[in-house]
Amino acid sequence: MSGLWARYNKLLDAQPLLTKCFTSLTGFTVGDILAQKFVEPSDKPYDVMRTVRLGSFGFLFHGSTGHYFYGLLDSKLPGTKPVTVATKVIIDQTIWNPIFGCAFFGYLNAVEGKSWNDYTKKLNADLKTAVMGSWAVWVPAHTINFAFVPPAQRLLYINTIQIGYNIFLSFLGNKAVDEEKPPEL
Repeated sequence: MSGLWARYNKLLDAQPLLTKCFTSLTGFTVGDILAQKFVEPSDKPYDVMRTVRLGSFGFLFHGSTGHYFYGLLDSKLPGTKPVTVATKVIIDQTIWNPIFGCAFFGYLNAVEGKSWNDYTKKLNADLKTAVMGSWAVWVPAHTINFAFVPPAQRLLYINTIQIGYNIFLSFLGNKAVDEEKPPEL
């Protein structure tokens, strides 16, 4: 296991952006697989393309934006003092979280070939739930993240937590606008 960790850190040093993109691809893929296999009704057949959509979102959007966003936060707000950590969490959850939600639903909308009207309906139906659901997970997770996790490992830590959170996101992102509420976190 230590060899794998050393190899990951070597890749992170050599290719930080690409490594974080692949880390996010893994987190989003695993989260969707778990959502489809263990959370949603078992009478639905497994949707491979749904997993591809979620994984590609992780690779193309989450990994790259996470690399730059958390790098920016760390450069503008260095350190781990409680006020710095709290400021980073507040910025993440009040600014980045809604942007992320809009991008997540927008990406799924686009790759599924849906209309702008479908996108606005989805935002109206589910963005508030996604943002508020995020608070339950990410406020405590990011408090730990910004206080104790080295900046280079932030996205790995986030993706570890993200696997569980992606079960919620996968359900929310793939439910029809008029379906029932998502499962409790």
